Amino acid sequence: MSTTDGWRRPRRVPEARAQGPRTPIDPAKVGRSSVRRRARGMTHREAFQALADAQMEAHLNRRYEEAADHSSRRAAELAEWERIAQLVFRAGGPYDPDDDVVVQEELAAEAAAAEAREAEQRAAARVAARADQLQALRERGTLEQTEPREGDEAARDELTRRAGSYVQPDVDAWLAHALAAHRGHYADPAARDAAAGLLHPPVLAHAALLAALDQLVPGADVDQLPFAARLAAADSEAVGELAAFLTRALTLGSPA
Repeated sequence: MSTTDGWRRPRRVPEARAQGPRTPIDPAKVGRSSVRRRARGMTHREAFQALADAQMEAHLNRRYEEAADHSSRRAAELAEWERIAQLVFRAGGPYDPDDDVVVQEELAAEAAAAEAREAEQRAAARVAARADQLQALRERGTLEQTEPREGDEAARDELTRRAGSYVQPDVDAWLAHALAAHRGHYADPAARDAAAGLLHPPVLAHAALLAALDQLVPGADVDQLPFAARLAAADSEAVGELAAFLTRALTLGSPA
């Protein structure tokens, strides 16, 4: 339907879709795949003839391919023609990539690598989602009342990355308090052991000092111990040694 004033509704331009990182092209892999497609069904005589033709073509086009940086693909194609020709000669039948052990092993390795990449992407998505949740809890002022769960160490690192690598003192204190009190997933001794390799030294030192002070003054309010975090941030190694000393002294029953 036309309009009397000549005005037309602007055409909606679809938004560009975000694309993930592209996998770099491997010329040698492309060359091998091309050879395998062409070699399917060849007898050993045909495969050896194809090898001879490829060698001649490589010789004739050598200068051009070196200038255009195609030499890696050509070398891979020649090597694959030779391998296939020898394979078919020994097997005595036409070539079938589906029966080629080398091809099937490569496909299996590629499938495993793709599955590993997808698993990494799913794990990264879970970490990002948990970091969003922790950020929302921070903004509502309820982070300290939240029970930590497995993977929160990685979420802490994600929040730090988003902040330009600046330390997140409230998140670090939350994790340290939970570790010291064995709250959340830290109730499991295995999780506490794993924390040694997941949390940064100041957080571990802070937790160790809180645990030692809790033995020294049972029932002490963590709000009365803000100095513990500052000491751990200033010298985590010394604070760790202090916490170990206090724990040994309390265990032996000697005065601290």
